[in-house]
Amino acid sequence: MPFKPPERAICPKCGKAVYAAEEKIGAGHKWHKMCFKCDLCNKMLESTTLAEHEGKLFCKGCHGRKFGPKGYGFGGGAGALSMDTGERFGNKECEMANKPKGFTGGDAGTGPKCGRCNKSVYDAERAIGSNVPWHKTCHNCAICHKSLDSTTVNNHDGEIFCKSCYGKNYGPKGYGFGGGAGTLSTA
Repeated sequence: MPFKPPERAICPKCGKAVYAAEEKIGAGHKWHKMCFKCDLCNKMLESTTLAEHEGKLFCKGCHGRKFGPKGYGFGGGAGALSMDTGERFGNKECEMANKPKGFTGGDAGTGPKCGRCNKSVYDAERAIGSNVPWHKTCHNCAICHKSLDSTTVNNHDGEIFCKSCYGKNYGPKGYGFGGGAGTLSTA
């Protein structure tokens, strides 16, 4: 009986024989070490960091961006909201498939509107201490843009001001009503 060499595994990525010294095992196949990388970002993979989809290998991050659930609340881990689509790695197929028909951007929310920008204010972005809904980023003085809280905010005609700017523009005027710290104002 003639000697028959053992059959070599074929790398699914490059189609060449894989020898024992250069093999990586994952997704039910043997791969070359240099072929065992993410198809999008080219990150080298380990058996614990790979995700397989239709015979292709991906790191878990790229696999999640390309094939995972899309939309608000589906983040990149640790409870984070990830807006990274992977486009810099050539991923063009990750556009949110469940986007409402006819949606062109802007504010489609039906919740309470911010007193400054008039866009929907969701609980996670709402400024605390105000009865009127404001985004945290919009809850600042209309004049000097100093950040405000419930103890420093002053309302006037639907706009908010810090105590100092409110006093200068809408407070009492004349002798004895200064801008603070003993100043004398005759305006």
